[in-house]
Amino acid sequence: MKFSRLGAPGSEIPVVHLDGSTYDLRPLTSDIDGAFLASGPVARVAETVDAGDLEPLPDASSLRIGAPIARPGKLICVGLNYAGHAAETGAKIPAEPIIFLKGSDTVVGPYDDVLIPRGSTKTDWEVELGVVIGRTARYLGPDDDALDYIAGYVVSHDVSEREFQLERGGQWTKGKSCETFNPLGPWLVTADEVPDPQALALSLQVNGVPRQASTTDDMIFPVAELIRYLSGFMVLEPGDLINTGTPAGVGLGIEGNPYLRDGDVVELTIEGLGAARQKLVQA
Repeated sequence: MKFSRLGAPGSEIPVVHLDGSTYDLRPLTSDIDGAFLASGPVARVAETVDAGDLEPLPDASSLRIGAPIARPGKLICVGLNYAGHAAETGAKIPAEPIIFLKGSDTVVGPYDDVLIPRGSTKTDWEVELGVVIGRTARYLGPDDDALDYIAGYVVSHDVSEREFQLERGGQWTKGKSCETFNPLGPWLVTADEVPDPQALALSLQVNGVPRQASTTDDMIFPVAELIRYLSGFMVLEPGDLINTGTPAGVGLGIEGNPYLRDGDVVELTIEGLGAARQKLVQA
């Protein structure tokens, strides 16, 4: 099942895509948010569609595609979580996941413009598998099936400003939380449609030039391990978003550092989760 949110920023309509039709979910929920994701949405929506209680959304194909979830309560990121990416940056393989928080107001739609911050010279790209939590998780142990706490998966673009991140006090959050720095979507694909999150191909192009191409099996800490680990330090709540790291091929790791400039176009895709495209625009 695929959920998305269509319409102008701040006025998105929650929808579900089933059997070639796009159904308006407003009879069930006002948004694709934590409360909806915690309510067993796959079964609820299927029953409601079967009962004929949801109507197709008129002109759905003409509406802007917004981020597929409402603003998350927490946006948690994992750094250096692909072996290839760690190697290209000259970093040691971390003994534990490197965790930082990103402003949740960075989330925008998958085709929205990305703003290059004022004063930026090192805005960089990062395709990532995004994991959306569907059940409250705290202190999960080795016997807990961490994947059961996932509502679904999304294409996430963890845009980064490397000077702000690495040269302006060494605080990663500053280089990650600029306006529009987390395009998301096009869909939230429910967990039942992704049997193995460690078997997904992901890729990114800049102006048609391939930059990143890998699979999620190159993760140092797989998705289930990340959820268990994070749940020991913070409560994971429905609607929270986890960016699970990026593979090799970022601008930081390429000779000459070909960072993003005004007018550049980034296209990214993850197997089964859809494709996204953003134009870079000077703020």
